[in-house]
Amino acid sequence: MSEPLQLSDAARLASSARIPDIARAAGVSTATVDRVLNGRDGVRAVTAQRVLQAAAQLGYLLTPAAPVVSTAKPPRIAFLLPAGTNRYLRMLGDYIEFAHEQWSALGMKCRVHYVESFNPNELADRLLHYGQRADGVVFMALEHPVVRDAVNTLADQGIPAITLISDLSNSRRLAYVGIDNRAAGRTAALLLGRFMGPRPSGKIAMLAGSLNYRGHEEREIGFLHLIESTFPQVRVIGLREGHDDSERNYRQTRKLLEEHPDLAGIYNSGGGSDGVARAIVEARSEQKILFVGHGLTPDTRALLIDGTMDALITQTPQAMVGNCLRIFGNVRDRRDALSDVKPVQFSIVLRENLP
Repeated sequence: MSEPLQLSDAARLASSARIPDIARAAGVSTATVDRVLNGRDGVRAVTAQRVLQAAAQLGYLLTPAAPVVSTAKPPRIAFLLPAGTNRYLRMLGDYIEFAHEQWSALGMKCRVHYVESFNPNELADRLLHYGQRADGVVFMALEHPVVRDAVNTLADQGIPAITLISDLSNSRRLAYVGIDNRAAGRTAALLLGRFMGPRPSGKIAMLAGSLNYRGHEEREIGFLHLIESTFPQVRVIGLREGHDDSERNYRQTRKLLEEHPDLAGIYNSGGGSDGVARAIVEARSEQKILFVGHGLTPDTRALLIDGTMDALITQTPQAMVGNCLRIFGNVRDRRDALSDVKPVQFSIVLRENLP
């Protein structure tokens, strides 16, 4: 009679690991673990990374109720993110790379590639390049004909593309994953307008990463429309593009404050908020300069805590990545692409409700 088969230590661990084990290893609640493993929002990126690391170390792959993953070759998903100093996008890229084992367990193979920011020709070239080497592409779209043509070429070749954070009009992209950017701009306007109160000066300024991003353009439209309709006494003095660069935003803000020493508030609809904050601090204005921005990262968290930033609008990386992979999973399983995919919601973060 043959000896019974013996499981290796890793196999025994993988077969016994459960959500409470991951929660103990990561130092979080079981509810937090459940949110992370199922790609739901409401969890800080650094906490999500700790949970995924604990899950990987424990050999946890799927919950008992989860469907069995096909043994077929996992789809290769290429994430194309803008290169540069945008800390939120870097955090998003780190999250995708760090959770590589988790995506593999869910039947996906994800890689991140950084492309030159604000260059539509380069983005189009990279879309075609990585599209030939992947089963699906996720990218932050620049609104430009060459980018649209590249997406349509991939669609002709049966390679689906998902736009992330910023959409692309009149293209054959599979889906858009991100927040309602016009609503985000309106929300920023409402926050600034309410925070200002009965101030003698009604001047506010707006900075954008680039209006070549449809998402930033939509934020501008929403912002200006609500200011005009709800706070007619407020004057928006101009729009400047900072290309998500801290130093460029610093220079833009310094110039704004020199030209308008009575400036009451600033809305930064893109990245590089630390540059805006540095200029505000150096200005030492007699009145508090209100500051609303986007993207919860370690630097913007610190700005909220010290009071330089008053509020920010953010969405969690795990919610966006989770939606992208659900969409590709639906395509793989021959279901409707948006089946069980919930819209990405944004949160308003203040110093007193920091997650």
